[in-house]
Amino acid sequence: MPKLPDSGFNRVASFYDALARLVYGQALQQAQQALLPFVPQQARVLVIGGGTGWLLEQLLQTGKQLDILYLDAAPAMLQRARQKYEKYKKPHSCRVCFRLGTEQSIQPQEQFDAIITPFLLDLFPPQRLRQLMCKLATSLAPGGQWLLADFWPVQQPPPWWQRLLLKGMYTFFGLMSDVQARQLPDYHAHFTALGLEQQYSQAFYGGMVQAKAFRRVKEL
Repeated sequence: MPKLPDSGFNRVASFYDALARLVYGQALQQAQQALLPFVPQQARVLVIGGGTGWLLEQLLQTGKQLDILYLDAAPAMLQRARQKYEKYKKPHSCRVCFRLGTEQSIQPQEQFDAIITPFLLDLFPPQRLRQLMCKLATSLAPGGQWLLADFWPVQQPPPWWQRLLLKGMYTFFGLMSDVQARQLPDYHAHFTALGLEQQYSQAFYGGMVQAKAFRRVKEL
């Protein structure tokens, strides 16, 4: 079977979570948790690039009635997320569908009240990122929320230690996971072009990591 685009994280699935905790402590998880209040009580939710399933468990624990599409391009990541879900024994009100693929696997008729991109958008060079974000934007229901947790330094230019850490991250994942980006994207320009306006922002890890909620203010 040919390798899916964006599936390079297959190689790091077994140690990705441990590596993230070693470098960033709880910051990446805290940024994702900060987004949970913005998920509606009853909603169709897309989690794309959610990795091994930690965020999925957090969604199950909210007590909300969610219809979740969990989409990932890396088979090993998707398998770990599925295993977490199958082992989850607490009562919940969610329906979960796992799908292997990229944003191109989203069907034209599928619309979501919330789209969550946890540490996904930083992986792509500008042209590929535009393609990804345009597809996601067309899948966002009117009034829907785009919930982002990602590396987005508050201070511009970032302080030296953040620049060094980002360079090391891109070098490592470029070699291990075929990540094509070499620097953080201009997120603001991309979201503005899609008619999405920031509603909430919170910074973590000395301002290097941010959680943000966007809502569409104009149609594409």
